[in-house]
Amino acid sequence: MKNLFEYTTIKNMKLKNRFFKAAVWEELATEDGHMTEELFKVYEEIAKGGVGTIFTGYAYVEKNEQPNPRMMGIYDDSFIPEYKKLTNMAHSYQANIIMQIVYGGSMTHLVPPSPVIWGPSAIKNELTGIVPVEMSKEDIAYLIKSYGKAAARVKQAGFDGVELHAAHGYLLSQFLCPHYNTRTDEYGGSIENRARIILEIYDEIRKTVGDDFPVFIKINSEDFIEDGLTNEESIIVSKMLEEAGIGGIEVSGGNESAPGVLENNLGPARIKVVLSKDRESYFREHAMRLTQAVSIPIILTGGNRHMEVMDEILGSTSIAYFALGRPLISEPDLINIWVKGDYKVPKCVSCNQCYKLYGKRCVLNQKK
Repeated sequence: MKNLFEYTTIKNMKLKNRFFKAAVWEELATEDGHMTEELFKVYEEIAKGGVGTIFTGYAYVEKNEQPNPRMMGIYDDSFIPEYKKLTNMAHSYQANIIMQIVYGGSMTHLVPPSPVIWGPSAIKNELTGIVPVEMSKEDIAYLIKSYGKAAARVKQAGFDGVELHAAHGYLLSQFLCPHYNTRTDEYGGSIENRARIILEIYDEIRKTVGDDFPVFIKINSEDFIEDGLTNEESIIVSKMLEEAGIGGIEVSGGNESAPGVLENNLGPARIKVVLSKDRESYFREHAMRLTQAVSIPIILTGGNRHMEVMDEILGSTSIAYFALGRPLISEPDLINIWVKGDYKVPKCVSCNQCYKLYGKRCVLNQKK
């Protein structure tokens, strides 16, 4: 019988439990994306708190396109030594650490924005108001190489894997979304064409890291917009990625470039999750469907709260892992508490005030 605290493996990576720390943009790096002592300590709190595997906050792969201020970078070799210190620290607590990498596109919140912002098509972002430059095929080829070089640095720095961020309205998510991708070439139209850039990035990463290094993807279950990525299309893309050899899929949802997604509480970080256990683990239905279509590990993120809910999902479905974001911001040692047999409810109330505080800290932990 499966257990939340048992050892498992993904490719050659050993996981001490089935809990992941979901990626969160901490806004604690330097202006050009380098590590700070404060950011290092945030990850140390998480690593020593008992979680099996950490997804870092997203790191940008191209120096000239930074989607958010003070986010982590991985766009040149200068990052490798400082990230080696980070990965060595995580490993000292028997935690895996996987770097999430991204090109943001028109979802940028950097002020002022980067000088050139690419998109699949020159469609205005409803949230930011930015109209990106439609990528040429030469631009696409260049970006594919940038992802490959970034993944090579991730491996050199001692990370246990790399994750592509293809959710929430960032560039790869926009390629999948018909609203933002109106191309008529081989990168637009059918879902197979809209997914082409992701598959080509994956192939390039494999060339740079080899066959055994775990590669993951975070992908929307659906966009929750009228002309967005559908549930069925997401499964098609996932099957294509499985065939290509990807190590695992993290299921999320919601294209945040559409204001209605957040207004209607359909985004990746929903509020009022704690009001009912039925509100928890809100992408589980798609994740369950996905496990019927693919055989690679599925990581469920979004609103995971009660131990008994995750235990029931683990025991009754083929969902293999659970990612927690806000609960581990609030209580970095939550997994260690659960390991000891105290299956307390996380104190996180899904208020999302952490996103408004310096360093994305829990409002309940602020000193009076």
